[in-house]
Amino acid sequence: MSRVTIQIIVMTAVTYLVRILPLTLIRKPIKNRFIRSFLYYVPYVSLAVMTFPTMIYATNSLWSGILAFGVGLFLTWNNASLPKTAVACCLTVLISEFFLIH
Repeated sequence: MSRVTIQIIVMTAVTYLVRILPLTLIRKPIKNRFIRSFLYYVPYVSLAVMTFPTMIYATNSLWSGILAFGVGLFLTWNNASLPKTAVACCLTVLISEFFLIH
């Protein structure tokens, strides 16, 4: 077998096990408060881990990405809507890239 075929088989097995094992091993509702809160935040943390590096490195300059992240974090903390936050972050990148290039 080629290396790529082995990698595909291993990835398939790992993905299958991660999805099937909880269904087969845990039959009762989870009552532990810590585990329930941990499982509640897993999707949010996974999304943040996949999204954060892309936000920082998607621009021409690392600093404009960091600055846009800061603006987005500030606006989100102050309950700004998602469209306003997205537009503000895009404008931050546009303006900071303009000043960093010139």
